[in-house]
Amino acid sequence: MANVKLTQVKSTIDRSKRQKATIKALGIKKLHNPVVKEVNPQIMGMIDKVRHLITVEEC
Repeated sequence: MANVKLTQVKSTIDRSKRQKATIKALGIKKLHNPVVKEVNPQIMGMIDKVRHLITVEEC
């Protein structure tokens, strides 16, 4: 399957607990620190919920 590179570009300060938990579940720990994930429906759902905080690139 395809992979995507996720990079957090906005802070989670003043965001809901749910959005903070989603960022953590995606494996993102710091700003501007990319994480590569395999694409599946669960990951795509999480990406859609926090798309305003991250950038997504195809690998």
